[in-house]
Amino acid sequence: MTSLKTPSPHTLPTTHVLYLHGFRSSPQSTKARQVAAIMAAQFPHITWWCPQLPPSPKAAAALIAEGTAHWPADRMAVIGSSLGGFYATWLAALRGCKAALLNPAINPARDLANYIGEQSAWHDPAERFYFAPEFVDELRALQAGPLPHPERVWALIAKGDEVLDWREMTARYPGSQQVVLEGGDHAISDFGHYLTQLLEFLDLQPAP
Repeated sequence: MTSLKTPSPHTLPTTHVLYLHGFRSSPQSTKARQVAAIMAAQFPHITWWCPQLPPSPKAAAALIAEGTAHWPADRMAVIGSSLGGFYATWLAALRGCKAALLNPAINPARDLANYIGEQSAWHDPAERFYFAPEFVDELRALQAGPLPHPERVWALIAKGDEVLDWREMTARYPGSQQVVLEGGDHAISDFGHYLTQLLEFLDLQPAP
């Protein structure tokens, strides 16, 4: 495991946390449930939101933007896994907020072009949804440029990711804190081992 550390300016403690799941995933993903459990047990005073994202990237972005419109950018953080990491990057570029990225998708417009058609939900195969051709263009429209505050980004990247190229992930976030795992997988099956680092980055304060 390697870690790239960059100095971070003093920031205010996080009071609002958003979790964005990946493609075909849901708030029932293992990582989402692990973080949700910690938030409920240790930080019930922190605003927590983990929405089910619609298949349309345009609709997902609208949901995210509307749901966090009144959140303070300097006190909010977004956690994004895979496609959720792509959305989190877009939100970080838009709001300048903290972003914790878990094997983030870098170019989903390219990668998901092969998935046009009916898909099944990962956690409930009986649940189906349609990934429409126009969704590729919607993803392209959300592609963010260089982040205004790369020091406010923390990325957990597995070299063993069987879906995404870890080299693309590390290259996408220069100047950001990166924890690069020598092995691992796309799901980051040992995610629990890195929760302490994630919580440290989020800077969540105990209830007064």
